[in-house]
Amino acid sequence: MANRLAQTTSPYLLQHADNPVDWWPWSPEAFEEARKRDVPVLLSVGYASCHWCHVMAHESFEDDETAAYLNAHFVPVKVDREERPDVDAVYMEAVQAATGHGGWPMTVFLTPDAEPFYFGTYFPPEPRHGSPSFQQVLEGVTVAWTDRREEVAEVAGRIVADLAGRSLVHGGDGVPGESEVAQALLGLTREYDEQHGGFGGAPKFPPAMVVEFLLRHYARTGAEGALQMAADSCSAMARGGIYDQLGGGFARYSVDREWIVPHFEKMLYDNALLCRVYAHLWRATGSDEARRIALETADFMVRELRTAEGGFASALDADSEDADGRHVEGAYYVWTPEQLREVLGEDDAAFAAAYFGVTEEGTFEEGASVLRLPGDAGPVDAARVAGVRARLLAARDERPHPGRDDKVVAAWNGLAIAALAETGAYFDRPDLVERATEAADLLVRVHLGEVARLTRTSKDGRAGNNAGVLEDYGDVAEGFLALAAVTGEGAWLEFAGFLLDIVLEQFTGEGGQLYDTAHDAEQLIRRPQDPTDSATPSGWTAAAGALLSYAAYTGSEAHRTAAEGALGVVKALGPRVPRFVGWGLAVAEALLDGPREVAVAGPVGGELHRTALLGRAPGAVVAVGEGAGAEFPLLVDRPLMGGEPTAYVCRHFVCDAPTTDAGELAAKLGG
Repeated sequence: MANRLAQTTSPYLLQHADNPVDWWPWSPEAFEEARKRDVPVLLSVGYASCHWCHVMAHESFEDDETAAYLNAHFVPVKVDREERPDVDAVYMEAVQAATGHGGWPMTVFLTPDAEPFYFGTYFPPEPRHGSPSFQQVLEGVTVAWTDRREEVAEVAGRIVADLAGRSLVHGGDGVPGESEVAQALLGLTREYDEQHGGFGGAPKFPPAMVVEFLLRHYARTGAEGALQMAADSCSAMARGGIYDQLGGGFARYSVDREWIVPHFEKMLYDNALLCRVYAHLWRATGSDEARRIALETADFMVRELRTAEGGFASALDADSEDADGRHVEGAYYVWTPEQLREVLGEDDAAFAAAYFGVTEEGTFEEGASVLRLPGDAGPVDAARVAGVRARLLAARDERPHPGRDDKVVAAWNGLAIAALAETGAYFDRPDLVERATEAADLLVRVHLGEVARLTRTSKDGRAGNNAGVLEDYGDVAEGFLALAAVTGEGAWLEFAGFLLDIVLEQFTGEGGQLYDTAHDAEQLIRRPQDPTDSATPSGWTAAAGALLSYAAYTGSEAHRTAAEGALGVVKALGPRVPRFVGWGLAVAEALLDGPREVAVAGPVGGELHRTALLGRAPGAVVAVGEGAGAEFPLLVDRPLMGGEPTAYVCRHFVCDAPTTDAGELAAKLGG
């Protein structure tokens, strides 16, 4: 019999709808029930493509005996962290403070007032490696709740007080300047992996936002070292197992320093950020490899993640069925020499094994290898590679596919819109710009809908119940601004302005600090506020970037002031933890450069427009249009010169002489 989760739109919650556990979604009613029954709440947080979430579900939540105990002694509440990042952030902060580490599945025991008192992540069905079994934990918490209630209340009160006391130092006065940016670059140089590219050790995550900063810094200052770190990291990832050498697109992270074995789930946000970064790397260097990766990643997103409504799904699972029908990680992606021979025959299999680094002993589990480009195969026949790749891809397509998390998350779709719009414009792929526009239309139609506030998720064209958080407003505005620059449609600038006005009204506190949830959002035990960039730009830095661009487009002093106020946190964090404020540093580069305002009086897609889009000046904004009906404030009183398309470049309230010459415009925007 299905439980209450059957009524939800989250694919993760729906995975648990047939559990014998009597799950509740996060709601006031669940806590009311706990109060009425005088039992604690078991909060379980995960997401649809999380491997260990599936494992714990199978071992414990699908087990009748465990479920019966849970139902008798707790009110079990299930949360999709991707739908409710605010709930996830608040309790994850508590878990990390208490245990020194965090992760998913996250398991937290709460009082009926939502105050946490006991924490963990994955609990096994039997005690192992010094970890108690889930049953032991449940029994221990029940005994504490029944016999030592005062102690539980004291612990919960102490934790909530500790969280409330963690006020954020937002950098106080001023914006990041040359010295903070230089210190950040120095810090990155120290953490750079000279041998394998990227930053830090294992596990190694794709540093898309840090690379964006390095490219912008190089464009502004000419610092070759910054470009080298960016280019070498991108090349190492492109040749590694973290990149899908057959189908395009990137996995979540590499379990090793060398980018060989990935954690196989593929997330929309990683692919959107990396697609855009490789396009920008091509813009900076003309690298054929960067162009190929940008286009293959864009095509992967459209082919594998696009939904029937024109949005983009959140993720593909790491797990899928292997030849024996077992659900295992990476089964869809890995190859043995024998499997190569079955598809390709002896000669081509030997060629493919050398080219893709497939060995007899394997680079993954059970003798299988992750395809990569080890680069020791010598010069290769490109036509032969293309033929082999096509045959392997066709054969792989016959395998059981990984599951897909079909919900559309506003923020991540904003990132995808920006990536596809720019990639389509750079490489003359109008179809990609169309896909970006369709996703933007869906966000306006479904996620803004009637309420004129952004909803975080939708599924099958139906808006979810959860309010958008700051990253949704920041990233969707970023996507709309990129789309406006590429299409010349001023409506996207207006929509971005609408969203950013809500940021000013609902998410902004004193001294320029920003909050992850709106002033009128559901009150949790703490109001979440995180300025660090992790897998995606934080809401804080995403909003800062969009506010800065919007101010450049419109001359709005309020938006410029808000952007500068928000960047105080980058001044504080950039020199100390540059790896975790990459997007913030990229926005700081735009601020240091102006950013430049480019008005092209002329046709969309014309030579001057294309030249403007390919300009490398950090964060430059581009307005394009013809005649009196032009839709951008930047185009007002910007006539054609001698009847020719004309470009105007301004920054810091100073304008260059207008030009009709594409070469001259390129020189002005070289950085």
